[in-house]
Amino acid sequence: SIETGHYFGTDPNGRDLLARVLYGTRVSLAVALTATVVSVVIGVLYGAISGYIGGRLDAIMMRFVDIMYALPYILFVILLMVIFGRNVYLLFAAIGALEWLTMARIVRGQTLSIKHREFIEAARASGQRPFKIIVKHIIPNLVGPVVIFAALTVPEIIATESFLSYLGFGVQEPLTSLGTLIAEGTDAMESMPWLLIFPASFLVALLLSLLFIGDGLRDAFDPKDR
Repeated sequence: SIETGHYFGTDPNGRDLLARVLYGTRVSLAVALTATVVSVVIGVLYGAISGYIGGRLDAIMMRFVDIMYALPYILFVILLMVIFGRNVYLLFAAIGALEWLTMARIVRGQTLSIKHREFIEAARASGQRPFKIIVKHIIPNLVGPVVIFAALTVPEIIATESFLSYLGFGVQEPLTSLGTLIAEGTDAMESMPWLLIFPASFLVALLLSLLFIGDGLRDAFDPKDR
């Protein structure tokens, strides 16, 4: 209560819920941002190399992406957590290592559209190596689509992490996340409904805010979509 200084109330152990929600939001954001960085690095390099080299290598790399797409994503992450233990750093890597597939396809398509432009042909004619052309000339011209997709990936990963934590495969004590708090609130929903209402409200507000930011970045980088 306001009188006691616990604005969101307390949990059954007497811990302030507002402090736990704020801490859980920080953990959820840390997981999402770290996994997004991992997915961007892998996806951009993979897609740019595939699109620039082309030919048989491109076909093989894209078939691998298709195979990975066919795998049940959530089940694969859960399997990794069961085999290697519920470690928050493994959670970062597991989600990020599977979120790069769409990024790779987007970057490959953009690379195919610019790899025959004059400035790329000039770089090739000057004797620059393919990897240098990819890093110095192609990737910098893909900043717009990459930033837009990364911004929209963050809320998706937060939702995924919250779902995994809700099932008990995500962040574990002594850490907490919004998904963990929602799971705890569900167990005590009848006697202490605020334990579910406040974390769930924060999660919805956070996801909507990040989606609005992603839409704003899309309008800024690609005015044609306004």
